[in-house]
Amino acid sequence: MSILKVSIRQLKAARALLSWSQADLAAASGISLATIKRLETEDGDLNGRASTVDAIRTAIEIGGVEFIPENGGGAGVRLRK
Repeated sequence: MSILKVSIRQLKAARALLSWSQADLAAASGISLATIKRLETEDGDLNGRASTVDAIRTAIEIGGVEFIPENGGGAGVRLRK
C-alpha cells in the first residue's frame, strides 16, 4: 500500500474547507502553531517528522476532509459526505 503524499497546497485548501485558521489546526493536531506556520511557508509536499505529518493529516481527516490522490486530474481535497 502506498502512502499518499500531501502537499502544502492541499493542506491550505483543507483548512479553508474547514474554515480553520493555522491556530485551529495546531490545536486539533497537537502540533505547535510555530511549526504549522513554518511548514506552510514552503511549497511542495508536506515535510517534517513522520509523526508531525501524521498528526496534521489525521486532524484534518477527523475534521471531515478527504485527501484525493493524483489520478490524472490532479491531487486535491474534498469534504467527506
